Amino acid sequence: MGPRGECVRAVDNVSLTIEDHEFLVLVGPSGCGKTTTLRLIAGLEEITAGSVTIDGRIVNEVAPKDRDLEMVFQHHALYPQMSVYENLAFGLKVRKFPREEIERRVSEAAEVLGVAPCLNRKPGELSGGQRQRVAVGRALVRRPKVFLFDEPLSNLDANLRQQMRAEISRLHHLLAATMIYVTHDQVEAMTLGDRIAVMKDGVIQQVADPMHLYQKPGNLFVAGFIGSPPMNFFNGTILSKGNALFFQEQIGDAAAAPHPIILRLEDATAPPLQGYVGRNIIFGIRPENLVHKPQGQDAAPERTVEALAEVVQPIGSETHVHLVSGAHSFVARVPPSDPVRANQRVAFVFEMQHAHFFDPATGKTIGR
Repeated sequence: MGPRGECVRAVDNVSLTIEDHEFLVLVGPSGCGKTTTLRLIAGLEEITAGSVTIDGRIVNEVAPKDRDLEMVFQHHALYPQMSVYENLAFGLKVRKFPREEIERRVSEAAEVLGVAPCLNRKPGELSGGQRQRVAVGRALVRRPKVFLFDEPLSNLDANLRQQMRAEISRLHHLLAATMIYVTHDQVEAMTLGDRIAVMKDGVIQQVADPMHLYQKPGNLFVAGFIGSPPMNFFNGTILSKGNALFFQEQIGDAAAAPHPIILRLEDATAPPLQGYVGRNIIFGIRPENLVHKPQGQDAAPERTVEALAEVVQPIGSETHVHLVSGAHSFVARVPPSDPVRANQRVAFVFEMQHAHFFDPATGKTIGR
């Protein structure tokens, strides 16, 4: 229910098949329905329509404890009065496992996760990364059919997040386990998932492997969400000149911009755009597909744009250049040795073989 008692469709007609041993990531902005989807799988939320099937068995009416799933939450929720060993063993003791089996499973999990030296410590004596490893270990000792992760790394600092991503990925390959992982961090999704399901407003926008999502986004939302810095977008129209098609920048969806960006399309990408001649369109290109053209260097003028470098952000392995030209601001990713300076006019070649085009009415990708 919403704040005024109205009905809210948190998850809208989601249909997913997750294979054995697969690592599937649900990614999207806050409030898009990804955690609700995970909780529906776990049985922590009631399904109002449709079904959840595990190993061919519909489990809608099956209690969470009987679904053979284990969930790792954003907050590790360890028992502070118990040692690491007792936290790991607790679920097995409740289920009346023999002592020898408990000791074996706890020992194996502790070794795999690198917390064996900490078994006698209390959670308060551990670092954030160690506590999260213990939370993962508590699920691991159960050996469930499916591991469910609900943003388990969001409370860790950047270095620990990177370390724990590697740990979880290693664990997935080691156990050959089925894992479903929720995150709002698209970098985390790209580095972890065998496949990624991108969600918005309770609807799955696209499901694919990470590089397919990056290179062939199915719509405007996926194109803008996957990638850091995100894809650059330009409003404009398609023009026909002779045997070639061109993109011309506009202000919004109306008048042409003063001194607009005009770019010739690749002949190979032109046929699907013939029907858009004279119509509004959205052109997208990723920051790495803008190549700085040093002064005096020859380049195709029909694919070169001169712009003002407003901000230059060196981040070590690369530099992000924030540019403005015509009616749009955009970002280029250049090598750290590139001699671009703030407040200077620079020329960039648009690699139009990597261009993306979207229908502004539907948001869908054209010609992919």
